[in-house]
Amino acid sequence: MTVKQRYEAVLEWFGHAMPVAETELHYANPYQLLVAVILSAQCTDKRINMVTPALYEAFPTPFDMAGATADDIFPYIKSVSYPNNKAKSLAGMARVLCEEFNGEVPGDIDSLMKIPGVGRKTANVMLAVVFNKAAMAVDTHVFRVSERIGLTTESKTPLQTEQTLMKYIPEELVPKAHHWLILHGRYVCKARKPDCLNCGLTAVCRYYSKQ
Repeated sequence: MTVKQRYEAVLEWFGHAMPVAETELHYANPYQLLVAVILSAQCTDKRINMVTPALYEAFPTPFDMAGATADDIFPYIKSVSYPNNKAKSLAGMARVLCEEFNGEVPGDIDSLMKIPGVGRKTANVMLAVVFNKAAMAVDTHVFRVSERIGLTTESKTPLQTEQTLMKYIPEELVPKAHHWLILHGRYVCKARKPDCLNCGLTAVCRYYSKQ
């Protein structure tokens, strides 16, 4: 099986098995999603969805959050991973959003990456989810699943994985493919014990063929 054939088979299966694939983070606007994605680093979406309602209520706009300090934000997010750092990131994010972008989340990667707490992965999530752009955010699930299935081979970095996936996945499918790989990694192709018996990709999976 060629790499191209594997991609075609994997994308076709996901298209049938998961026609609707979207972020599990709860949000009502781009600002709220940016807050949630910054908080979600090395933390579960389930945990983030538990803390964001009160946070969104306390700081309903970037301007409200820009007037707050990290100490003001901390009590709302103390149960997430790395709360001190994330409180500082959120305060800085809101200030930059208001001072440089009039409180609007920008729609290009260079502008997004000027915002505190926003790296390439977070920027790509925003581009894909909010702006439906062909941007592939590579988190731990995407990195692992891509390598296991055989979409990448001995990829060393998230950027390498991103570039390989972008090379083979049709542009119009990239935003959805990002969610396909995340959800598959979260619920089926788990880190410690992949649930191969309940996976529809075993016929084209490199990992499974070696078992």
